[in-house]
Amino acid sequence: MTIAPTAPIAVTAKPLSALIIDDHPLFCDALAMTLKAVAGITRVETADRLQAAIDRLDRAPLPDVIVLDLHLPDVDGLDGLIRLRTAVGEVPVVIVSSLADNRVIGAALRAGAAGFVPKHSHRDIFRAAFQAIREGRIYAPEGYTPSTDPDAPATQREEAIARLSLLTRQQARILQLICEGMLNKQIAYDLSIAETTVKAHVTAIMRKLGVQSRTQAVLLAKGASFDSLMPENQ
Repeated sequence: MTIAPTAPIAVTAKPLSALIIDDHPLFCDALAMTLKAVAGITRVETADRLQAAIDRLDRAPLPDVIVLDLHLPDVDGLDGLIRLRTAVGEVPVVIVSSLADNRVIGAALRAGAAGFVPKHSHRDIFRAAFQAIREGRIYAPEGYTPSTDPDAPATQREEAIARLSLLTRQQARILQLICEGMLNKQIAYDLSIAETTVKAHVTAIMRKLGVQSRTQAVLLAKGASFDSLMPENQ
């Protein structure tokens, strides 16, 4: 099934390249073959750790789409998704996971996944998922019903992660500096931007996080272990 996106996904052209992040080599090979056969992907790279993927993304042009497994040696749950979203901006991240119950799917979509495909789906499902994403729609598997998800939001931390995923890369960096105790003028100096620009970003950050003060924003960020979600080279 497809559902309307909560925010626009910038996919206006047919994806040509993909980065698969999964620590099972045989599955990576099989998925690469599937994407080439049904999703119009012509170039595939793989990474077996999240940090290895982020290091690659810093060194080379971004792929058109990223495929992420939720269960990786250096990732805890949705942490990998939000770290990737922070690192790659509007590049769609598709979750392909064996953890495919309603709670997990809902949490991933709220945290900004462009789609969710159960790991052992048939090729037709992958074809439908990537077609939806190319058209700017979020894809969820048949059987997922948001309105009847009894655990949404599953935990306060997952809800916080979902809110944090709404931040742009610059906003995430500013929130990180706020958490370090910096004032607006110090942030402006550190990022070489105007203090008025920092103030505008802070206002947008608080609106997206649903908080009324910087202190509340810091508490929400720390409750979600925000520092650990930020790419290490930030």
